[in-house]
Amino acid sequence: TGQGSAPSVHSPGIYSPARIEPGSKLCRPMQAAAATALSILAALLPPPTSAALGGGAVRPGPSCKSSTTPPSRGDQRCPPTLRRRAVLTTPLVLASAVAPQPASASMVRDGMAAFAANRVGESIALYDKMIEANPASKPYLWQRGLSLYYADRFADGAEQFAADVAVNPNDTEEQIWHLLCLARQQGGSLEAARKSALKVGTDRRPVMRAVQQLFLSGGEAEERELAAIARDGDVGSRFYAALYLSLYHESLGDQAAAEARMREAVDTDYARGGGRSDPMVELARVAMQRRGW
Repeated sequence: TGQGSAPSVHSPGIYSPARIEPGSKLCRPMQAAAATALSILAALLPPPTSAALGGGAVRPGPSCKSSTTPPSRGDQRCPPTLRRRAVLTTPLVLASAVAPQPASASMVRDGMAAFAANRVGESIALYDKMIEANPASKPYLWQRGLSLYYADRFADGAEQFAADVAVNPNDTEEQIWHLLCLARQQGGSLEAARKSALKVGTDRRPVMRAVQQLFLSGGEAEERELAAIARDGDVGSRFYAALYLSLYHESLGDQAAAEARMREAVDTDYARGGGRSDPMVELARVAMQRRGW
């Protein structure tokens, strides 16, 4: 999650610079490539026999994806040496041999850079250009949904996040951003948006489970639980708890509380240190600028 010298984090252990959260947006390109390659191999090759394996039981190899208990959506680990920023923009080299590449790595990188510089309209134009050239890339452009939210194009943002979840049904964060877009549409509210909540799997990260519960229930107990993580959690979880508390208050129209929590998020050790290149940290900074905070 970026460079820097933030304290090493081991609980839940997903923010270390040398690691990628399995099943998350950062791991998704490898998921798609691995899933495609494995499905083709399974169709072309005969199943191994116990004799061929020396009489031992057949054991599945590790993958980045699990369909039931995701860490940010999956129990297995992605290669620990790949850095977050590299994975965000890595083309699906393996998948491109058998299927269209979801998006151009350089254009995704350019779109993210434009967004981080608060050139939100420019970032959307870049993502739209990718979709025009390759419509199959749309469900993989979660970054476009974030740009649409901060361009106040909430209906388009909701559509983007719904498309994302259709290809990655265990993405908790995109479920939440879909709710945020629905809640911000004219005449909308978070309470009404919950009736159209997308179905996703269970997140392995305690902080994101707490975020999900708050957005789906709106209970005072759930808000206190997330506030406790923002105060006492590990370095990365404190940032994410404060970020999503800000977004929760914004969805309710409480701008003062939203501003206070967003300021808290960008002032965390994670945002100022090892996580400063995390796209969500960049989003928090953009939010501060867009809202005039």
